[in-house]
Amino acid sequence: MSAAIIRALESEQSRLDRLYARLDEVRGRAEERLDDSRRKHVENEQELSQRDAETHFHRRRIAQLDAVEEGLCFGRLDYIGDDRPMYLGRIGLHDEGGEQLLVDWRSEAGRRFYLATAASPSGVRRRRHLHTKGRRLASVNDEVLDLEAADGSESTIGSEGALMAALDAARTGHMRDIVATIQAEQDRIIRAPLEGIMIVDGAPGTGKTAVALHRAAYLLYEHREQLQRRGVLIIGPGKQFLRYISEVLPGLAETDVLLRTPAQLFPGITADRPESEAVAAVKGRAVMAGVIASAVADREIVPRDAQPVYYEGHTLWLRPEKITAARDAARETGLPHNEARDTFHKRVIADLAMQYADIIGEDPLGGENLLGLEDRATFAAEIATDPVIRGEIEQLWPELTATDLLDDLFASRALLASAAAVLSKEERRLLQREPGGWSEADVPLLDEAAEHLGEVERDRGAALDAEQIAYAEDVLSISTGSASFDFEDEAESEILMATDLVDAALLGERQVDQKFVSVAERAAADRRWIFGHVIVDEAQELSPMVWRALLRRCVARSFTVAGDLAQSGNAAAPGSWAEVFDSSELSWRAEQLTVSYRTPAEIMAVATRVLDAIDAEAPRPQPVRSSGHEPWLEIASGRLADRVAELAAGESQTVGEGTVAIVTTPELAAELAWIDIASVLTVKQAKGLEFDSVIVVDPDAIAATSMRNLYVALTRATKRLGIVAADKPAFPGAEVL
Repeated sequence: MSAAIIRALESEQSRLDRLYARLDEVRGRAEERLDDSRRKHVENEQELSQRDAETHFHRRRIAQLDAVEEGLCFGRLDYIGDDRPMYLGRIGLHDEGGEQLLVDWRSEAGRRFYLATAASPSGVRRRRHLHTKGRRLASVNDEVLDLEAADGSESTIGSEGALMAALDAARTGHMRDIVATIQAEQDRIIRAPLEGIMIVDGAPGTGKTAVALHRAAYLLYEHREQLQRRGVLIIGPGKQFLRYISEVLPGLAETDVLLRTPAQLFPGITADRPESEAVAAVKGRAVMAGVIASAVADREIVPRDAQPVYYEGHTLWLRPEKITAARDAARETGLPHNEARDTFHKRVIADLAMQYADIIGEDPLGGENLLGLEDRATFAAEIATDPVIRGEIEQLWPELTATDLLDDLFASRALLASAAAVLSKEERRLLQREPGGWSEADVPLLDEAAEHLGEVERDRGAALDAEQIAYAEDVLSISTGSASFDFEDEAESEILMATDLVDAALLGERQVDQKFVSVAERAAADRRWIFGHVIVDEAQELSPMVWRALLRRCVARSFTVAGDLAQSGNAAAPGSWAEVFDSSELSWRAEQLTVSYRTPAEIMAVATRVLDAIDAEAPRPQPVRSSGHEPWLEIASGRLADRVAELAAGESQTVGEGTVAIVTTPELAAELAWIDIASVLTVKQAKGLEFDSVIVVDPDAIAATSMRNLYVALTRATKRLGIVAADKPAFPGAEVL
């Protein structure tokens, strides 16, 4: 190594040392402020709220600074005619005098790092990638972009491209960010406008998930004030997937994000009831929205004949014509079922009070009734307290929860026949079941039911009265006017106010419960929370009913939708994104990712033949590299499970610190679950994940469920792919193995 290169490396290490020293200073100051906030004496609710907001802000800031410890600085740009290099990192840092030491990758200035090329250097002479381990410089590689401006006197270090190095690195079981290696087509999508629905379409390994996550980080940076209060919702296909991506956004210093699967969209519900694909397919159809609406309407009953009720020794009547009028009046309020219930009850009770007044106020001489409106109002108030009468009226318009409604609906052939007349008799038979637990496909139906039903009065027992809410609003008003912080290290727009995180109702509750909750925590507990932006990954798997639930969570219709229709495990998958969104009359635009970074050329040669059998028009991904390992086929003799375990052990030794997965059918996955040297997954569980080596067991059985499932299974590997079968497989592409 030349002396010039050694000096250059020492200079870069010195720069890193300075950046980490400044990071420590900023973090230390935040820790001091946190301690000051904790010790602050409070005498009233306003001061308590202010203290909690400050404490939360400093904790969040410290968490962000801790998260960027690894890979704080990863790039440098040298400009033509400027001897001051620009260093790029996960966050921006300034020194005490205001000089910028580190540029945030999301800033407009940082964008040049990703867009500059040799063909279009945009004033950039050299791009340098800094690879660190902890706080030490591990390696460096340079890209000279403007050869004419380079005079040959400076040191050019390294030869291996940063992108290739990242792609060839062993997987760890958690997704890594791509902040140092974002490509131009990815950068364009990451920085696209916030508004509207943007579809990120691309084949396996094209980086859809990484782009979507980095887009979340970019939007939270670019639209901080707008999104910080409402947060960002990220929807992934399963819990394994969410664990896989869980470290990406914290590592990019973003925490105002809630990660959920479609099964977790209804707080308080654990969706673990097994269900057949046939039943789930029926429940996912858009027509189920009408079924739920009809089921609610069916519980708003008008009796065919007048029904007697007894009060103070007299017979009163629940008259069909008056019940109809009360029902119509309640529906005309436009309120959900439970909230319109009060109007219905009052109308019915008013009619009963009129009947009672007519009886006891009758003039024995035949004149006008002796009782006036005030008397009738008094009777209505008294009748309303009669538990028997209220019970009779409750049967006509009951208070319902979403779980009540669906339990009753699915358990009753008669209720299903009435509410789901649009479905065939066989489809209604599939829906019928006994109460007890909920499936993933039930969750959007519960959400739909909750929208129609509204709040349940019995769950509002802890709700705030008007005085509590008024008091809380006064506190927030005072807090907004008096709050003033002096944070020299953060921009004023970054300061988190009490009103950003606590509304009047929540603050009122905190008169009893002083625990502070973050945006993500509040959103997780509130089904009605409205997010500033929603990101949906593996979107091709979502049913129309899930889309309805998601659209309710972002009224601004600001979505990033990542998916690949060729990977859909649903036999009834749409043929285009237009089928998904045009039916809802939503405005959307599509972006296409064309380069496969994960799947090497050797594996793609097999997977493409499967893709040919799925869809001749689907874009073929272009592999960016070769692994040097051809896919292999093993015809297992004897006990299949034992042979798979042996092969998995061999793969584990080959990839060393890398990851190995076995992907197969649910039945075989259960049989192979004892193998602990590799992750044993069904195709559904493997969606969105990647491993250094993948063994696909019984590919023909996977293909029998869906050729798309086999396509997914074959494209999970970053380096090595093995096929194990009891007999020579017949799937498309097997002939080249």
